[in-house]
Amino acid sequence: MLASGDPVLDLSYKKFRRLPGVICGLRHLEKLYVCGNSLRTLPENIVQLKGLRILALDFNKMEDIPLAICQLRNLTRLYLGSNRLISLPPELRNLQSLRCLWMESNYFTCFPRQLYDLPHLRSLQMGDNRLRTLPPDLWRMEALRGLWLYGNRFTEFPRVLLRMVDLEILDLDKNKIEVFPNLSRLPALRLFSYDHNPVEGPPGVGEEVLLVGEGAQEETPPLPKPRTPPLPKPRIPPLPKPRTLPLPKPRTLPLPKPRIPPLPNGLLPFLNLGLLPFLNLRLLPLLNLGLLPFLNLGSLPFLRF
Repeated sequence: MLASGDPVLDLSYKKFRRLPGVICGLRHLEKLYVCGNSLRTLPENIVQLKGLRILALDFNKMEDIPLAICQLRNLTRLYLGSNRLISLPPELRNLQSLRCLWMESNYFTCFPRQLYDLPHLRSLQMGDNRLRTLPPDLWRMEALRGLWLYGNRFTEFPRVLLRMVDLEILDLDKNKIEVFPNLSRLPALRLFSYDHNPVEGPPGVGEEVLLVGEGAQEETPPLPKPRTPPLPKPRIPPLPKPRTLPLPKPRTLPLPKPRIPPLPNGLLPFLNLGLLPFLNLRLLPLLNLGLLPFLNLGSLPFLRF
């Protein structure tokens, strides 16, 4: 593999304590990855890798940056995260082609000013260190476009950042900042992360900025409220109209005509019909007895039987 002429060599997580010397003779290398080993330093003859553009030394045990690295003038990307660094050597300014420097998860307590002398540095990763402040002249790093400062110990927003008008990415996640200023004065800003800070709400930013943090959803249109369908009105069937049954017409029964027994034939010649209303029907038996000729019909109304 070493003699294949491949410009990329990955020796990550090989449990190396020292970089094999043969590696330094591979002058065709452009990318060298030796992450996750137990390296504390590098051999001085690594300077022979003059065409090296990417060097990844993450997750090793380096307490200082080997000075030989500072002679690799064609480096554009240098990864030094998760080591034990507390400072940078002055010679780092020799890396004039450096565009990306990652130094997260180390022990920096002060911002290294040597970085001011790297005119093409665009991406600086210093998350998970121990920074409390930034130098007031940080704005001099005019080429810087991405700055990661998450997981440090800031309690106030560094005001110098408001002067860095060309910043596109700014990450201040996991600090202790209670108040953020309005960041709309940073016209190039496109992503701002402020999550895990004790703030009450998202800071003001331009319309094009993507916010990452608690409450950032307030900057997006609210979700529509669930629509509760109205309950159907109960359908009550109309009561049937009362049916009035016609009362039967009263039937008048004819009264029976009173039956008056006919008078005997022998009575009519002698009967004064004018007295008939006074005739007591109790006299009728007398008529049958033949007594009528002897009666004084004039006294008939006064007879008592």
